[in-house]
Amino acid sequence: MATLHVDVVSAEEQIFSGEAKFVALPGESGELGILPQHTPLITRIKPGAVRIERADGGEEFVFVAGGILEVQPNRVTVLADTAIRGKDLDEAKALEAKKQAEEALRNAKDKLDQAAIQNELMGLAAQIAALRKFNSKK
Repeated sequence: MATLHVDVVSAEEQIFSGEAKFVALPGESGELGILPQHTPLITRIKPGAVRIERADGGEEFVFVAGGILEVQPNRVTVLADTAIRGKDLDEAKALEAKKQAEEALRNAKDKLDQAAIQNELMGLAAQIAALRKFNSKK
Protein backbone atom coordinates (compact mmCIF):
# COMPACT_ATOMS: atom_id res chain seq x y z
CA MET A 1 0.00 0.00 0.00
CA ALA A 2 1.48 3.33 -1.05
CA THR A 3 1.46 6.10 1.52
CA LEU A 4 2.61 9.68 1.81
CA HIS A 5 4.06 11.59 4.73
CA VAL A 6 1.80 14.38 6.02
CA ASP A 7 2.82 17.31 8.22
CA VAL A 8 0.30 19.87 9.46
CA VAL A 9 1.93 22.76 11.31
CA SER A 10 0.83 26.14 12.59
CA ALA A 11 2.86 29.05 13.90
CA GLU A 12 2.38 27.64 17.41
CA GLU A 13 2.98 23.90 17.04
CA GLN A 14 3.09 20.77 14.95
CA ILE A 15 -0.47 19.43 14.82
CA PHE A 16 0.03 16.19 12.90
CA SER A 17 2.94 14.24 11.46
CA GLY A 18 2.53 10.76 10.07
CA GLU A 19 1.86 8.42 7.18
CA ALA A 20 -1.44 8.66 5.30
CA LYS A 21 -3.30 7.07 2.42
CA PHE A 22 -5.30 10.18 1.50
CA VAL A 23 -5.64 13.88 2.40
CA ALA A 24 -8.56 16.19 1.60
CA LEU A 25 -8.61 19.93 2.26
CA PRO A 26 -10.11 23.21 1.02
CA GLY A 27 -7.82 24.63 -1.67
CA GLU A 28 -8.06 28.14 -3.00
CA SER A 29 -9.98 26.94 -6.08
CA GLY A 30 -12.00 24.19 -4.39
CA GLU A 31 -11.71 20.94 -2.48
CA LEU A 32 -8.46 19.03 -3.07
CA GLY A 33 -7.92 15.30 -2.70
CA ILE A 34 -4.34 14.09 -2.52
CA LEU A 35 -3.16 10.51 -2.97
CA PRO A 36 0.40 9.11 -3.00
CA GLN A 37 2.34 10.08 -6.15
CA HIS A 38 0.30 13.28 -6.60
CA THR A 39 1.72 15.85 -8.99
CA PRO A 40 3.77 18.54 -7.18
CA LEU A 41 1.65 21.53 -6.20
CA ILE A 42 1.82 24.68 -4.13
CA THR A 43 -1.39 26.58 -3.40
CA ARG A 44 -3.13 28.65 -0.79
CA ILE A 45 -5.74 26.96 1.35
CA LYS A 46 -9.01 28.38 2.62
CA PRO A 47 -10.40 28.02 6.13
CA GLY A 48 -11.93 24.59 6.64
CA ALA A 49 -11.33 20.97 7.54
CA VAL A 50 -8.27 18.95 6.64
CA ARG A 51 -9.20 15.25 6.60
CA ILE A 52 -6.34 12.78 6.82
CA GLU A 53 -6.89 9.06 6.27
CA ARG A 54 -3.99 7.60 8.21
CA ALA A 55 -2.08 4.57 6.92
CA ASP A 56 -3.29 2.56 9.96
CA GLY A 57 -6.93 3.08 8.88
CA GLY A 58 -7.76 5.82 11.38
CA GLU A 59 -8.77 9.35 10.51
CA GLU A 60 -7.62 12.79 11.67
CA PHE A 61 -9.51 16.06 11.34
CA VAL A 62 -7.79 19.42 11.68
CA PHE A 63 -9.40 22.84 11.27
CA VAL A 64 -7.15 25.32 9.45
CA ALA A 65 -7.83 29.04 9.13
CA GLY A 66 -5.95 29.37 5.85
CA GLY A 67 -2.34 28.93 4.89
CA ILE A 68 -0.18 27.23 2.26
CA LEU A 69 -0.19 23.68 0.94
CA GLU A 70 2.86 22.03 -0.61
CA VAL A 71 2.48 18.64 -2.28
CA GLN A 72 5.34 16.44 -3.43
CA PRO A 73 4.85 12.88 -4.76
CA ASN A 74 5.33 11.32 -1.30
CA ARG A 75 4.91 14.29 1.04
CA VAL A 76 2.16 16.78 1.95
CA THR A 77 2.95 19.83 4.05
CA VAL A 78 0.22 22.13 5.37
CA LEU A 79 1.58 25.41 6.75
CA ALA A 80 -1.51 26.80 8.47
CA ASP A 81 -2.08 30.30 9.79
CA THR A 82 -4.00 28.65 12.62
CA ALA A 83 -4.65 24.94 13.11
CA ILE A 84 -6.83 23.21 15.71
CA ARG A 85 -7.23 19.46 16.13
CA GLY A 86 -10.82 18.37 15.50
CA LYS A 87 -11.07 16.90 19.00
CA ASP A 88 -10.04 20.29 20.48
CA LEU A 89 -12.74 22.32 18.71
CA ASP A 90 -15.49 23.65 20.97
CA GLU A 91 -18.80 24.37 19.24
CA ALA A 92 -20.20 26.46 22.10
CA LYS A 93 -17.13 28.74 22.07
CA ALA A 94 -17.22 29.04 18.28
CA LEU A 95 -20.94 29.90 18.29
CA GLU A 96 -20.41 32.49 21.02
CA ALA A 97 -17.48 34.04 19.12
CA LYS A 98 -19.67 34.15 15.98
CA LYS A 99 -22.45 35.88 17.91
CA GLN A 100 -20.00 38.47 19.26
CA ALA A 101 -18.54 39.06 15.79
CA GLU A 102 -22.03 39.56 14.33
CA GLU A 103 -22.76 42.14 17.04
CA ALA A 104 -19.44 43.86 16.34
CA LEU A 105 -20.30 43.95 12.63
CA ARG A 106 -23.60 45.69 13.38
CA ASN A 107 -21.69 48.30 15.41
CA ALA A 108 -18.73 48.73 13.03
CA LYS A 109 -18.13 52.34 12.07
CA ASP A 110 -16.04 52.08 8.90
CA LYS A 111 -15.49 49.75 5.95
CA LEU A 112 -12.08 48.57 7.18
CA ASP A 113 -13.58 47.36 10.47
CA GLN A 114 -16.46 45.74 8.59
CA ALA A 115 -14.07 43.90 6.27
CA ALA A 116 -11.97 42.58 9.18
CA ILE A 117 -15.05 41.38 11.04
CA GLN A 118 -16.51 39.75 7.92
CA ASN A 119 -13.21 37.90 7.46
CA GLU A 120 -13.39 36.72 11.07
CA LEU A 121 -17.01 35.60 10.54
CA MET A 122 -16.01 33.56 7.48
CA GLY A 123 -13.33 31.80 9.51
CA LEU A 124 -15.75 31.09 12.36
CA ALA A 125 -18.37 29.74 9.94
CA ALA A 126 -15.72 27.43 8.44
CA GLN A 127 -14.67 26.33 11.94
CA ILE A 128 -18.27 25.51 12.90
CA ALA A 129 -18.76 23.57 9.64
CA ALA A 130 -15.52 21.64 10.23
CA LEU A 131 -16.58 20.88 13.80
CA ARG A 132 -19.95 19.56 12.68
CA LYS A 133 -18.25 17.43 10.01
CA PHE A 134 -15.85 16.07 12.66
CA ASN A 135 -18.70 15.32 15.08
CA SER A 136 -20.74 13.53 12.41
CA LYS A 137 -17.82 11.12 11.82
CA LYS A 138 -17.59 10.06 15.49
